[in-house]
Amino acid sequence: MPPVLRWLLYPLAALAGLLLIGAALALIVVLLAYPQLPSLDILTDYRPKIPLRVYSADGHLIGEFGEERRSVVPIAQVPDSLKQAIIAAEDERFYQHYGIDYVGIARAALSNMTTSGRSQGASTITMQVARNFFLSSERTLRRKVYEALLAFKIENSLTKDQILELYINQIYLGQRAYGFAAASRAYFGKNLADLSVAESAMLAGLPKAPSKYNPVVNPKRAALRQAYVLRRMKDLGYIDDATRTAAVEQQLPVRRDGAQSEQRADFVAEMARQIAVEKFGENAYGLGLRVVTTIRRTDQAAAIEAVRKGVLDYDRRHGYRGAEAFIDLKDVVADDDEMLDDLLQDEPDAAGLHAAVVLEASPTAIKVYKRGGEVLKLGADAIRFARSMLDDKAPPARRLRRGALVRVMPDAKLGWVIAQMPEVEAALVSIDSADGAVRALVGGFDFNRSKFNHVTQGWRQPGSSFKPFIYSAALEKGYSPSTVEEDTPLVVSAGETGSQSWQPKNYDGKYDGPISLRTALAKSKNMVSIRVLRSIGPRYAQDYITRFGFDAARHPPYLTMALGAGSVTPWQMASGYAVFANGGFRVEPYVVREIQDGSGKVLARFTPTAPRDESQRVIDARNAYLMDSLMQDVVRRGTATRALQLKRSDLAGKTGTTNEYLDAWFCGYQPSHVTVAWIGFDTPRSLGRGETGGSAALPMWVDYMRHALKDVPEERLPLPDGLISINAGEDARGNPRTDLMYEEHMPPAPESIPDEPEGPASEGEIVPDAPPTPVPPSGPSPSGHIVPGSAGIGGAADFRASGAPVRRPAG
Repeated sequence: MPPVLRWLLYPLAALAGLLLIGAALALIVVLLAYPQLPSLDILTDYRPKIPLRVYSADGHLIGEFGEERRSVVPIAQVPDSLKQAIIAAEDERFYQHYGIDYVGIARAALSNMTTSGRSQGASTITMQVARNFFLSSERTLRRKVYEALLAFKIENSLTKDQILELYINQIYLGQRAYGFAAASRAYFGKNLADLSVAESAMLAGLPKAPSKYNPVVNPKRAALRQAYVLRRMKDLGYIDDATRTAAVEQQLPVRRDGAQSEQRADFVAEMARQIAVEKFGENAYGLGLRVVTTIRRTDQAAAIEAVRKGVLDYDRRHGYRGAEAFIDLKDVVADDDEMLDDLLQDEPDAAGLHAAVVLEASPTAIKVYKRGGEVLKLGADAIRFARSMLDDKAPPARRLRRGALVRVMPDAKLGWVIAQMPEVEAALVSIDSADGAVRALVGGFDFNRSKFNHVTQGWRQPGSSFKPFIYSAALEKGYSPSTVEEDTPLVVSAGETGSQSWQPKNYDGKYDGPISLRTALAKSKNMVSIRVLRSIGPRYAQDYITRFGFDAARHPPYLTMALGAGSVTPWQMASGYAVFANGGFRVEPYVVREIQDGSGKVLARFTPTAPRDESQRVIDARNAYLMDSLMQDVVRRGTATRALQLKRSDLAGKTGTTNEYLDAWFCGYQPSHVTVAWIGFDTPRSLGRGETGGSAALPMWVDYMRHALKDVPEERLPLPDGLISINAGEDARGNPRTDLMYEEHMPPAPESIPDEPEGPASEGEIVPDAPPTPVPPSGPSPSGHIVPGSAGIGGAADFRASGAPVRRPAG
C-alpha cells in the first residue's frame, strides 16, 4: 500500500472507530436512560390548572382568578393563521421531522460559527413541549439528552396535531397568560378565532422571550419580532407580500391593563370569587370552576358609564386641582424616549383616565407623552378645564409645566382632553324587585384604584332617603298620606336625642305650617318627619325597620332616626326599597346564580324565594301601595323631578342628603327594577353646598335607568283590598284632591284643612308646576266617593268617605 494512501486511511479508520465508540456509548445511554423517562400520562390525559372564571348571566366572561391564566382549546378551533405563524417562528419543519430537526441543527450550527450570525437554537416544538412539561430550563448536556429522548418518545406516542395542541395550550406568553387563548384575551381582548394575521404574528413571536417581546412592556421590540414572524410566514408561502405589508402597517390596540374579562365588572367578579373560595377553598383557583352571576352585560355597562359620568361631572363642577405630581425628565432626550414609559410605569390608568407627563406647556396649549409612546398636542379647547393651572400665578406645586403628571381622556369631539383623577367616590346597585337578583353593581369609580366595595362595605348615613321607612311605620299607626302635621320649627330635648338638645331645620330653612304627609315627603320636610317619629315612638320605628333588613343596633331609637342618622349600605337600601316596589315582600339581593365544574355540571345553585311568596311578606300590601303613591309624588312634584326626563309615570323614590352634604343618595324604582345611587368621599367631608341627592346622585340613577327601562312597559302595583278613598281638599288651582287610607283608620268626622302651599322642594330642587295628584286607578271617583261595584276596590265598595284628611293620630 502506498505510503500516502496509508496516511489517509489511518486517520479515517481512527475517526470511524471513534464514531463507532460514540455510537455505542450513545446506544448505551439511550438503553439505560430511555426506560427511566417519565410516563407521558400527563400529556395523554392533559389536565392543566384552569383558573376560576366568573360569567355574567348572559354568558360573558367578567373575571378570572388563578396563578395561571389559561384556556384550553382543541386544535380544530385554532385558526390557520396562528398555527402558521407559530410554525414559521418556532419550527418550520415541524410536520417533516421526527422530534429532532437535523437540518435545523446544521443550519443553526453554521450560523453560530459565522461571526455575523446571531446565536441560534434548534429546539423543535416537540422538544419545547418536553421541556415545558418535564424538564427545567437549565442549559446542560444532560438536560439536552433527556429533552431529545423525550421528544422521540412524544413523537412515537402522539400525532403532530396533538403535540401542537399541547404546545398552544401550555406555553407561557407573559402577563400571567399560559397558552395562546389566554394570551389573546390578555393582549387583545379577543378569542383566538377573531385574531388577525398581524395579531397572530405578534403572539407567535412571544415564546422566544415573553419578557423581551411583550407588547405591553416593550412595544417596539414586540413590533420588530412581529415583523420577523411575518417575513418568515411570507418566505414559507403562508401569506403573500400584500398581506404581509398590511399586517406590518396594522395598528394593534394592545390592552395594557392585562385584564382577562370581556366586561368591566370587577366588583361583581370579586364578590363571586369570595363566594367560590368560601365554598371550595383554595382549590377553587385550579379546578376550572365557572361561577355564573346574575348581572346582565348591557346593564352592567350602563351602570359603569353612569357612575363614571356622575363622578367626572361632579369633579368638573369643582374645578381643576393641578398636577398630581412631578416627574424628573432631566435624562429624557426626546419626546418619544422609551424612558418615559419607565417613568410612568407606577402610575396606573383608571376608568379611561390615562397617565401622561407634560413635555411642553403654555397658556393656550400643552404637549404630553401618554404611556405607550403617543405624543399628544392639546389645544385651547382641550385644556380649558385646566387653564387656571397654566397661569403664572398658579401655585408652583400644582402649576402645569414640563414634568407634571396629568391625566388625559378621550373625547368624541376633541380627540383627547385634559382631565384629572377624581377624589370623590360613588356606587350604584340595581336589583330585580321580584327575587333580588342583582342586575348591575358598581362598587366604586375604578376597582384598580380602590377595591373597597361601597355597595356592600360602605356604611353611610342615608339622610332623607330613610324617611320612607319611617312613613311606612306611621301608616301602621293610623297615619295616612293625607294626615296633616306641622311644618314649624321645634327644639328637641337632650333626653329625646340621646346626647344634647337639638334644633333641627329644614334644608331650605323654610316652613310651610300644616301640610299633609304626602306633601311633606315630596318636599322632604324634616320637621314633619321628626314629629311623625315622635308620635309613633322611636323604639317602635327601630323595631319596624328590621323587617326591611336594617340592623336595629345601627339605628338608635332617637328622633335623629327620622333624618337618616343611622348607618346603611346601598345593598341594604336596595333590599329595603324592593319591599315597596314589589308590593310588600322581603327579598335578599344575591349576585351568584350557580357554580359549575369544567364540564358544566352544576355544583351549587342559589334558589331565591318565589316571587310574591306570602311567607316573605313583611308589610301590608296597602302599606306598599300607599308608599309607592307617596314616592311617585317625590318624582312628580318633589325633590326628584329630574327623573321626569325619563317620561314615565311609574317611577318612585326618595332623595337623600346628609348633614353638611357629606353623602348624597337617590333610592328609586320602577316596579320591576330597584336602583340605588350614592356619592361621597371615603373620608367623609362636604361634597359642597348644593350637592344634594337630587343634583349629585339622581343623575347617575337617571342615566342608568334610561338604559335599564328601555322597552320595559309601564307597570302599576295592583290596588289592594282594604283601602278607602277620601276627599283630600283642593290644590292651589282649586282642583279637588282625593287620597286613600286604611279602611279601619277612617276618621269619625270631617275636619277642614287649609290649602297646602305649592313651592320648591326643600333639597334645593327647582320644581315646575305639577299637575294634581292623579286619582288612583280603578275605583275612586273624582269627587272622592267610592263607586259601588268599581273594579279593584274589593271590600271597600259602597262606602262613602267625603271627609277631609285628619290631623295626626293621638299617641
